[in-house]
Amino acid sequence: MSGGGARAAYQVGMLRWLARRHPDLRVPILTGVSAGAINAAFLASRHEGFQARVEELADLWNHLTAEQVFRVDSLSLGRNVLRLGLKLVSGGVVAAPRPHAAMDTTPLRGLLDSILGARDGVIPGIDANLRRGMLKAVAITTSSYTTGQSITWVQGCGIPQWERAHRRSVNAALGVRHVMASAALPIFFPAIEIDGQWYGDGGIRLTAPLSPAVHLGADRILAISTRYQRTRAEADQPSVNGYPPPAQIVGSLFNAVFLDLFDADMLTMERVNKAMEMLPPEWRGDYRTIRLIVLRPSRDLGKLANEYEARLPGAFRFLTRGLGTRETRSNDLLSLLMFQPDYLSRLISLGEADAEERRDEIEGLLEGTLPPRT
Repeated sequence: MSGGGARAAYQVGMLRWLARRHPDLRVPILTGVSAGAINAAFLASRHEGFQARVEELADLWNHLTAEQVFRVDSLSLGRNVLRLGLKLVSGGVVAAPRPHAAMDTTPLRGLLDSILGARDGVIPGIDANLRRGMLKAVAITTSSYTTGQSITWVQGCGIPQWERAHRRSVNAALGVRHVMASAALPIFFPAIEIDGQWYGDGGIRLTAPLSPAVHLGADRILAISTRYQRTRAEADQPSVNGYPPPAQIVGSLFNAVFLDLFDADMLTMERVNKAMEMLPPEWRGDYRTIRLIVLRPSRDLGKLANEYEARLPGAFRFLTRGLGTRETRSNDLLSLLMFQPDYLSRLISLGEADAEERRDEIEGLLEGTLPPRT
């Protein structure tokens, strides 16, 4: 499950459709990055059947508010933004305030402690499900601001570590801090300290988002992206009139860094599958063909966010409008932060409808009859 902040509610809609058709489905490998890490950790930590777990997750997202994710009062937001501004004009003076982010995510920490049943920061349900054989492995990816590497934290049974250029895995007992770090949107959410290093959103350096599932042994992957794929005609239509506001620039940057790599990685997997199909089995070594479906929204979630902007908490709405969120037609930045129950419920419904449209492909993947993408 990919990132996308509030857009991760769309993933829940897909999962809900899947759970209603296959209530006892066993998903042995779960991987998540950014907000997708929250969904992955939740599913991995619960002991109920698949449908019950997904329904609990859907109930959580249907009632989620911005106040449960970050502090939205004028004092908190104003103080953080002021600190960022003072640091910018301080010229590096040591006495200048040291800001961490534009928002205080203390409420999210409390929420995750509660819903994940954390004990001393560790999520005990994951270990319990591993011992029961319900899971093989769970992986949550973060980005190390300290070293510049992409770190995938893995909890599983007999999972070998891997290392590639600028990315590697680390075996760990997953906890709330790993989830918080993976979901820490740059600038907006503060970095999280883990073992003396500081980590942020896992999508920053994750050049191969499908790789954790591959390394963990998956031969069938259901990947859920929150990035709408525009048509050629839509892509040529301007999203703003005149000079782009910060909201448009940051939204485009976040899409490029966090979500567009899904498509590039999918193409890479297709090429590898094609190469494997051309080789006799004895020549393939450790490589294997992998069946893959990438599910994505049928509507632009940024445009959809504009319909709900007026209902955001006043102080937060004032801040986002200062970034120019009312000047862009496709509000990708706002869609990341739109923790508004009506918007989230809309995304869940859209996810269910989109899964229904691709039901034949999904069923083929589950049954093993879907051919590898080549």
